[in-house]
Amino acid sequence: VQLVESGGGLVQPGGSLRLSCVASGLIFANNDMVWARQAPGKGLERVSRITSAGMTYYADSVKGRFTISRDNAKNMLYLQMNGLKIEDTAVYYCITQAHRGQGTQVTVSS
Repeated sequence: VQLVESGGGLVQPGGSLRLSCVASGLIFANNDMVWARQAPGKGLERVSRITSAGMTYYADSVKGRFTISRDNAKNMLYLQMNGLKIEDTAVYYCITQAHRGQGTQVTVSS
């Protein structure tokens, strides 16, 4: 299984970013997918999950600002992040089963 994230960057507070994750080596449509993040000096925090059936779940800290989605035809997972806050700064990971990508850095700063 290989997961490759992209789309991170530097953005001002209130800005938006769209993260992408391309998955290979698995039957993507059959798997629940998770976005998690790790801020400096902190543990891994689950941000959002989308089930194989398309049900979505969000951490309270991002509810109403982030939207998770998937394109099973393209083996792609997305995280649309709006209204970004400084505390959203972290490395964001795409996770499924016991596999995790290399992460993409999101920095929110003025």
